[in-house]
Amino acid sequence: MARVTVEDCIDKVDNRFELVLLAGHRARTIASGSPITVDRDNDKNPVVALREIAEQTVSPEDLREELIHSLQKFTEVDEPEPETVPMIASGNQEGVDDSDIMLDRMTEEELLAGLQGLVPPEPSDDEEG
Repeated sequence: MARVTVEDCIDKVDNRFELVLLAGHRARTIASGSPITVDRDNDKNPVVALREIAEQTVSPEDLREELIHSLQKFTEVDEPEPETVPMIASGNQEGVDDSDIMLDRMTEEELLAGLQGLVPPEPSDDEEG
């Protein structure tokens, strides 16, 4: 059983803290069923992960991308689908044709003439003083 130390891996990953993060991530993936690329030799998952990094059977760049991807949180927002509004029952029975119903339309000129014909309200006794 060969011992692996941080010094064996430091030339592959410059930062010791990053090395620990990458090896820990790799050990978790091994524990979840990822195939190992070196002989286990009765070693535990963190030691196997360090040996894989030291022997360059896994790429530190790939491990870094996997780690970043595993830590990212993306919350998918479901946009509400436009609801179809049911038709309001108009109370008409079968056989009644609604196609002859005309809606009142008013032009701008008719609206202006109607507004000009309005009489302002009479001032109350309280407002005259």
